[in-house]
Amino acid sequence: MTALELTLMYLLAAVLGVVASRSLKLPPILGYLTVGIVIGPNALALAQNSVGIQHLGEFGVVFLMFVIGLEFNLHKLRAMRRHVFGLGLFQVAATMVLVTLGSWGLRALFPALWQMSWPTSLALSGALAMSSTAIVIKLMAERLEMESEHGKRVLGVLLFQDLAVVPLLVLIPALGTSGEQLISALALALFKAAVVIALLLVGGQRVMRWWLTLVARRKSEELFVLNLLLITLGLAWLTELAGLSLALGAFIAGMLVSETEFKHQVETDIRPFHDVLLGLFFITIGMLLDWREVAEHWPLVLVLVTLPVLFKLVLVTGLAKAFGATDGVSVRTGLYLAQAGEFGFVLLSLARGSGLVPPALLNPILASMVLSMLATPFIILYSNAIVMKLVSSEWLQQSLQMTSIARKSIGTSRHVIICGYGRCGQNLGRILEREGIPYMAMDLDPDRVRQAAAAGEPVVFGDAVRLQALIAAGLARASAVVVTYLDTPSALKVLANARLHAPTVPVIVRTQDDHDLERLQAAGATEVVPEAIEGSLMLASHALALVGVPMRRVIRVVQEQRDARYNLLRGYFHGADDDSVAELEHERLASVTLAPSAHCVGKALLAPDLDRHNVRLVALRKGDGKAVTPDAHTVLEAGDTLVLSGKPEALALAEKMLLAG
Repeated sequence: MTALELTLMYLLAAVLGVVASRSLKLPPILGYLTVGIVIGPNALALAQNSVGIQHLGEFGVVFLMFVIGLEFNLHKLRAMRRHVFGLGLFQVAATMVLVTLGSWGLRALFPALWQMSWPTSLALSGALAMSSTAIVIKLMAERLEMESEHGKRVLGVLLFQDLAVVPLLVLIPALGTSGEQLISALALALFKAAVVIALLLVGGQRVMRWWLTLVARRKSEELFVLNLLLITLGLAWLTELAGLSLALGAFIAGMLVSETEFKHQVETDIRPFHDVLLGLFFITIGMLLDWREVAEHWPLVLVLVTLPVLFKLVLVTGLAKAFGATDGVSVRTGLYLAQAGEFGFVLLSLARGSGLVPPALLNPILASMVLSMLATPFIILYSNAIVMKLVSSEWLQQSLQMTSIARKSIGTSRHVIICGYGRCGQNLGRILEREGIPYMAMDLDPDRVRQAAAAGEPVVFGDAVRLQALIAAGLARASAVVVTYLDTPSALKVLANARLHAPTVPVIVRTQDDHDLERLQAAGATEVVPEAIEGSLMLASHALALVGVPMRRVIRVVQEQRDARYNLLRGYFHGADDDSVAELEHERLASVTLAPSAHCVGKALLAPDLDRHNVRLVALRKGDGKAVTPDAHTVLEAGDTLVLSGKPEALALAEKMLLAG
């Protein structure tokens, strides 16, 4: 197979793997591993794990470590120091110590059955200590759990695991030396690492900032990207030249760049190289797996999947409990961190290259790591049910949380439920308070909730996605629900619960743009407010005003654009303070709910008659609360609510026609 054919084969396999994993809503890493197994020499034998491909895969690890270095900053570590250097440090250290001591004990008790040396045990314990940052972070972000109590602990542990890879990259190659030279090899490796890191970090930031500024002034995107590749691979080469790993140099390069003002631009530019080459690395890992050996030794694979997952679950749960977490939070943290991780593959590959992994164990270990990662989405999906079964007090704690929400909302009715109390939710709350409209806000950030509640604002800790939380907040008594955060999957769940249990309550959803407009409207959103459109309208109004367009015309142009976009903004609902002569000349909104005795019930929509009265139908909400798009064949039913727009006199005549004929 030629180089071009081999490249096309890997690209096709990568594309198919990512498409398949995305279709199943699984992380791409699992797709890469699967296609590596399928096309590898132990299955279809469509491609061989050549030295050149392995080198490209190593570049993927280099760019992965560079990105980890970019995310490493002292401010982030200080903010999460209890979880990172408390729970995270103890998790990695305890895993490595217990696994190594356990292996040593088995060898002492059963020398004929257990032949694993302590350097091998230590190397494998490092791989076992890792969890999957890519899978867990993605799933937590989708479930809006990044700011939850267990989410913060999981994030802190994952961050320390990423940092712990750096010394392990130095330690594992040294463990591959002979027994007599092991101590000197370890000491020399640590000395080299200390010298290289000191030389790069002492004054390195100043040199890096000067160099990147010099390159950026040339205003060439091509030159900037080439420079990033040069820095990343150059520092990786320097650390390898010093007898250390490529990945260590890339990590240091990322750290140096992270302290400059170019960090975010660098993240954007390096991402394509990182994703593509890292995918290639996981394909090469998958190609190492021999499914025939796995099938032959399936009892061993089953043991290697089950025992490490249970061990990490128990260990992390116990450590989280020791660091002050509740039983429910501790078990959730353990469930989220029980699987193997992508850095585990990196360390396993390094241990294999150093001759530390027995060939007979390589395939079972690889298979067990892949299977544990495949199981992770399902473990997290059912984590709440698992916690409820394992922790007898969890249902009581959740009930107390619901009771706390219900206690604050029990005296309110016709209030607005605000889902998410960030900047947008707080601004909305202040406007509602100024207008004398009661509201109840829910948020998952305990610090934000504590500070806002201390200030006397009606905000509680709760997940708006959960039906119990919405019901406790008084969903059935609410006048509206507003989703203020930018997360379409979560908004769809809120809409589903609202439509099912309070179909007449309108729901307003905030989005980034119009991309999911139809999905949200089909799910029952009364109105969808895209930030991009509102931002463009404000930009247009400022631009028109600055070029000399009269302010009255600017306001009219913007209002016309809003009228074209938002049905409910075409006019306004009449109130007691709208009785001036000027107000009588403007269009307003009126809602007409049809009683069973109404004249138009059972008839097709009378759009021509409404037009004849100079009245427009803005919206039609059925009796079950569902908004529908009316046409000439829509039959009106008792309980339907029509939102009409027109001048006061025309609205009065149209309402009389609909009700009395």
